[in-house]
Amino acid sequence: MSNEPAVGLVVTGIGTVGADGFDFRTALGRHGYKYLPAASQYFLAAAKRALAQAGPDALEAVGPEERGAAVGTNSAAVALHHTMDRTVTATGAGDLSPVTAPYFSINLFGSRLATEHDLKGFNLTFTSPRIAGLEALQTGQRALATGRARRLLAGATEEALPEVEPGADTSEAGAVALVLEPEPAARSRGVAALGRVGVRSFFLPPKVAASAEGAERAAALLRDALDALGHRPDRPLAVTAVLDGSPVGEAMAAALDEKALGGRALAGKPEWVPAGAGALEPVARVAAALAAPEGHPHAVVTAAAEGNAAVCLVTPGAQLDELSGTEASDGGEQPMSGRRRASDR
Repeated sequence: MSNEPAVGLVVTGIGTVGADGFDFRTALGRHGYKYLPAASQYFLAAAKRALAQAGPDALEAVGPEERGAAVGTNSAAVALHHTMDRTVTATGAGDLSPVTAPYFSINLFGSRLATEHDLKGFNLTFTSPRIAGLEALQTGQRALATGRARRLLAGATEEALPEVEPGADTSEAGAVALVLEPEPAARSRGVAALGRVGVRSFFLPPKVAASAEGAERAAALLRDALDALGHRPDRPLAVTAVLDGSPVGEAMAAALDEKALGGRALAGKPEWVPAGAGALEPVARVAAALAAPEGHPHAVVTAAAEGNAAVCLVTPGAQLDELSGTEASDGGEQPMSGRRRASDR
C-alpha cells in the first residue's frame, strides 16, 4: 500500500438510482441480492453505474488496500428496525431472520459493496442529519489526501421511512455514488474528468440560528467554508440550497445573497430545494451539478434542524483547465477561521 497522498482528485463516474421501478434482479443480478436491505441494493446499483462510467479499470488500476468507500445515510435501517421490533415484541428475538439481523448495525449497509469490489483501504458510514452524504465525500477525500487509499467510492443511500415515522411524508429512497481518483490517473486511463468536489461541514447551533444574529452567523460560516474550499470571490457562483423551514434552515437561507457572502457574485438566483427527511437530496444535487456539460462553480448548501450544515463546492469538468489556484488544485480544504428520490440515470 502506498503512503503517498492522492491529490488533485476528480470525479470520473456518477451513478444514481431511484426507488420507483427499481428491480434488484435487473440492476444487480438474479442471485445473491434478494435478502439485502433495499438501501444496500440501491447503493450497490448506483456504484455499479458509477464504475461503468468511470471505466472497467477504475479500481483495478490499484490494489485492494488502496480502494476505499464512504457512504452516508439517515434512514437506511429504520424500516428494518421497525420490522425487528415487531418480531421481538410478537414472538421473541429467536424469530429474527439470521439473514437480515446483522443489518441491525448501520455500519453493515456498505459491507457488501466492500466485499464485491475488494475495498480494503477503508469502509466508512456516516449518519449526521441531512449532511451524512456530503460528510462521506469530505472524509473520504481527506483519507485519500493522507495516503490511506488512492480510489474512492462515496455517496448516499436511503430507504423510505415507515408511515409512523416523523418525516415520512418527505421520505427519500434511492442512492447516489461517485467515483473519485487522482486527475493524472484519470488522464492516463483516457477517461473524462467530470469535475471536482470539495466539502466543508460545520455546526450552527439552533439557538444561535433562531436569534437576531442567526443570519449573520450563518453568513460568516458560509464565507469561511467557501474560502476554505478555495472559491475565488471574483468568479460567479451558482447556488443550490437544500433546506427546511427550521430556524437553522431559515438562517442559512437568509445568508445566501451577494452582500452576506462577502460580495461574491451569484450566477443567478439561488435554487431552492425543499429538504427531504434524509441525506440523499444534497448528494443528488452535487451529481446533477457535475453532470452539467458546462457552467459556473456550483455550491450545494444544506443544513439540518439539529444544526449540522455543509457546503459542497462543485467545479465542473469543463472549467478544470481554466481555473488556477486552490479552487482548481485538489478540491480539498484549507483551515477555517472562526427531495424525495434521486432520479434514475
